[in-house]
Amino acid sequence: MQLNAGCELSFYAQSPTPLILMLRPRSGAGQWIIREEYQITPAVNVTEFTDMYGNLCQRVVAPEGPFSIHFSATVQTADLIDTGIGAPYTPVEDLPDDVLHFTLPSRYCQSDQLGSLAAQITKNVESGYDQAEAIRKWIYESITYQYGTSDASTSAVDTAASRVGVCRDFTHLGISLCRALNIPARMVVGYLYQLDPMDLHAWFEAYVDGRWFTFDATQALPRGNRITVAYGRDAADVAFTTQFGSMTLNEMKVWVDAVQNETSESDKKVDEEATLLTTVGSTEQTAN
Repeated sequence: MQLNAGCELSFYAQSPTPLILMLRPRSGAGQWIIREEYQITPAVNVTEFTDMYGNLCQRVVAPEGPFSIHFSATVQTADLIDTGIGAPYTPVEDLPDDVLHFTLPSRYCQSDQLGSLAAQITKNVESGYDQAEAIRKWIYESITYQYGTSDASTSAVDTAASRVGVCRDFTHLGISLCRALNIPARMVVGYLYQLDPMDLHAWFEAYVDGRWFTFDATQALPRGNRITVAYGRDAADVAFTTQFGSMTLNEMKVWVDAVQNETSESDKKVDEEATLLTTVGSTEQTAN
């Protein structure tokens, strides 16, 4: 499915403020960027780099006063996500070098403190994909999704104790429980079609059987039509905006809409004939 997705961010900077933005998705597995538009007001110098996870990042300095960012894109997305029931666990000694660090604890994912819970959830479950799926299902069934119950400092350990949170918290907990079983797991942020309420979204991927699989603990069943913007160890790596100074976010809008079906072939033919008659017989034509 083709999706039109994007966001608008409106800030007020109390003084000139450096920013790192992470808003541009890139073509890759399950998505192809057809069109994109990036507007920053007022106009400022922008430089772009690729971080260690392959994410596209933009550096700007917002001047004092109002500052806004508009990003939109049309993306071809996969209608389904791959599943792998029974896919085997990949031993740590066989992991690629660039996957190894996704087995370690990180700022919001204290996997070293959640081993007992992970073992309890996956008791008698086959090692590998089935363990990650058991974790996803347990979070979906056991953690209450509720806005306003967590903040930027909430960690996986906090969520495991409170049993409440939002997609960010669900994701941190899923990552931590997988890593506690030596299954590499990483955070993914982006857009999800028909998310309710609409917002920027987070989910996790687990590495089993030599590849990454998608898991979303906020959803009852696997869902495709996702647009990935960034990957990282946890939320510290995938912030859409990172500011280095006093700056207030006043408003944020997010949208994901299906591209309307193209005109049918018969309608196209009628339109082409009408255009041909209009142009060929037009008295407004000029000879070159």
